[in-house]
Amino acid sequence: MNPDGMPSRPNPTQDDTVPAKRSPELRYDHELPAPEPVEKIPAKASPVSAAMAPKPIHEPGSFAPAPSGRSFGKKIMIALFVLLIVAAATLAGAYAWYQQELTPVSGSDDERVRVEIESGSTPARIAEQLKIRGVIRSELAFMVYTKITGTQDILKAGVYNLQPSESTPAIVEHLVSGKQDTFRATFLPGDTLANTRKKIISLGFSEGEVDAALGKSYNRLLFTDKPQDADLEGYIYGETYEFDSSVTVEGILSKTFDEYEKVIRENDLIAAYKKRGLNLYQGITLASIVMREVTNKTPNVPNDDQRQVAKVFYNRMAAGMTLGSDVTYQYIADKTGVERTPTLDSPYNTRRYPGLPPGPIATPGAGALIAVATPASNDYLFFLSGDDDVTYFGKTDAEHQRNIVNHCAKKCLIN
Repeated sequence: MNPDGMPSRPNPTQDDTVPAKRSPELRYDHELPAPEPVEKIPAKASPVSAAMAPKPIHEPGSFAPAPSGRSFGKKIMIALFVLLIVAAATLAGAYAWYQQELTPVSGSDDERVRVEIESGSTPARIAEQLKIRGVIRSELAFMVYTKITGTQDILKAGVYNLQPSESTPAIVEHLVSGKQDTFRATFLPGDTLANTRKKIISLGFSEGEVDAALGKSYNRLLFTDKPQDADLEGYIYGETYEFDSSVTVEGILSKTFDEYEKVIRENDLIAAYKKRGLNLYQGITLASIVMREVTNKTPNVPNDDQRQVAKVFYNRMAAGMTLGSDVTYQYIADKTGVERTPTLDSPYNTRRYPGLPPGPIATPGAGALIAVATPASNDYLFFLSGDDDVTYFGKTDAEHQRNIVNHCAKKCLIN
């Protein structure tokens, strides 16, 4: 205790001495004193706070964490690349289709199609016409091509003679130029009306147009003595003609009639046939038989065989015999679609029926027409074309039979 009765306080040792509180130092570069360091007291984790602490969304073993921004961008780039490839492939396919649809419909240079483009026709209507007529592959390709080339509004009206062997660009060029075509058509001497009909249709006319023209009545010199119910068999004169593309079927027929009448006038055939007891229709009929019986390499000039054969037919008719021509029953058998036979019951069968057949069996050339007007002088009653293509004549049936044995072993077996 101290003298005041209070317990005395032991003098601290050096170890127990509490260090004196130091005044903060003033640094030369600051006016305020530096803060005293604060001793960090570790916090005790409480059960409640630990339980409520946020946990990661994905537990171990669950789904992977969301991709980073770089990974997502990479996938977008891949998707865009795939879309570009698909688009490029689509465009390439469309271009290939387009190029194919511009190519010609066919490779035949012989076929021609007549197309009439009316004034005021729209490009779409023109494309439809060309597609229907079979000269372009695609209306769409036509429209695209004319749009790209700037030709849609300069396609010209007119009548065109187009070919399916032309490409769409060539056809468009044709329609832009507006040039009216000309074309040639050859009708063969000795051909039938059925084949002539096919020929005219092949020029680009419809069957209806052709049949209507062939069925019309024509008031011309050529048809003098022609029965009203007779068709135009024997009247489409065989020659090569040039026509404008705007020509109609009637125009084509009219030109062949003009040529026919020229031959008639120049050779005074009406008067010549009358001297032989024939009218013009009968003279054409007999000439058509001579035309089919005798080969003539120059059909517009009569040869000796044609004149000799014409006289044989005159001799047989004068003797009351049938003409006995095989080509007449062959013609009607082919026309009616029945079997060729010498016993065919038809007025066209001149083996069975006397006189001339009801009408021509083909179109005679000028040579046959003139041969009938100016036949040779002979007394033959028979003839045949031998296997060597030489014509053999006979005055009697016995001579004729010898000619068959000696010269016609093959041809005379054919019906």
